[in-house]
Amino acid sequence: MISNIISKLKGKHFLSLSGNAVMSVFGMLTLSILYRSLPVAGIGAWVFFQSTLGLIDTFRSGFLTTAFIKFYAGTDSKRATDVVGSTWFVGGAITAGLVVLNILAVLFMPPLKNEGLALCIKWFGICYVSTLPSFISSCVVQAEQRYDRLLYIRFLTQSLFVLGILCLVVVKQNNIEHVVYAFLISNVLTSIFCISAGYSRIGSFFSRTGKTIRELYHFGKYSVGTNLSSNMFRASDTYIVNFMLGEAAVAIYNLGLKLMELVEIPLRSFAATAMASLSEAYNQDRKSDVIYILRKYIGIITVSLIPVSIGAVLFANIAIGIMGGSKFIGTEAGIQAANVFRMFMIVALLYPADRYMGLTIDVIHRPGVNFVKVLIMLSANIIGDFVGVHWLGNVYGIVIMNLFPAIIGIWISNRELQKYMPYRFFSLFNTGYSEIKMYIRKFI
Repeated sequence: MISNIISKLKGKHFLSLSGNAVMSVFGMLTLSILYRSLPVAGIGAWVFFQSTLGLIDTFRSGFLTTAFIKFYAGTDSKRATDVVGSTWFVGGAITAGLVVLNILAVLFMPPLKNEGLALCIKWFGICYVSTLPSFISSCVVQAEQRYDRLLYIRFLTQSLFVLGILCLVVVKQNNIEHVVYAFLISNVLTSIFCISAGYSRIGSFFSRTGKTIRELYHFGKYSVGTNLSSNMFRASDTYIVNFMLGEAAVAIYNLGLKLMELVEIPLRSFAATAMASLSEAYNQDRKSDVIYILRKYIGIITVSLIPVSIGAVLFANIAIGIMGGSKFIGTEAGIQAANVFRMFMIVALLYPADRYMGLTIDVIHRPGVNFVKVLIMLSANIIGDFVGVHWLGNVYGIVIMNLFPAIIGIWISNRELQKYMPYRFFSLFNTGYSEIKMYIRKFI
């Protein structure tokens, strides 16, 4: 019994879940410290900085992550080394381009009143240089399904950042500029660790080939558009809230949104394992296995989210108070943040189908479909945001309108996957329920 439990805890699903849980828990801990130690304007600047940084980073992560795993998983060692080297070349070229843009922005941009945007202009080039080795390392260990190593990388990055924030609080130097310094130092130290541990495979740089570089480019030019548009969902929400409702509304909206890590942890965790499994099945031309893996992941996560969503609706006020501190206990801001969280958790029941169907479309080598789909979803999201804010005059309108892009995405993805191999849509959820019962019996 004990040995069986230990073996389960060493499984790839548990390790992937642990890695994402580490990121989420440390992320929420960091944000909780910042909510307590920074003024509202400082919190808004940090949220804006992180949103913009993540959006710009999509040009690298969106271009390479899916493409790398697709071309790396299930291949022989020579091909794998070629893919790693070519990824280093493409990743380095994208990073160099971002650094050049950063230098030009610093030299020619006029002084900015928005503190968050000013921080991005000042630091985003250095941020991407510092994270390149750890980014490539994450791609490699994820494609190899070494989720123990992925856990090490994530734990080190997040723990160093939290430690830096705590040190700033202790010495009473916790301002937004110093928070950025702590962020940079944590990323530099993590990249040094990845290189020294051999996770980054930086020596494979010289094994790159022009053919593989072109393969990565032609796949990535679609996936980067898809990922950029996907990241624009949250970024556009943040920008619209900021400029239409103000900085205080950004803090309220982000607090409710941050607790959505309860959903994002399993979504990201199982996306990592699903991507490798789906790619392996597709590369070996096992169509029925591709659809089975899709059904299993969507069904299991959707069914598992139902009790989580019920709990979130019941205990949202407590969660917001713990996360945001005294500023959000028994106040109007706290009530709004709790309601944002409740509404997001209900909409989130659609997220597994949307996320994993899109992932599968990438795997079966139809990234152009995902790109067009996400553009349509993004357009619906932005239009919905403006309509929602105009209709209700608060952040609730934006959350409600998130429902429509998810429905659109599922409809387009389902239609495309039916062309690859026909299946019954609602079998996705039946399969998940059956799989959960089977896992429970096996574990017991």
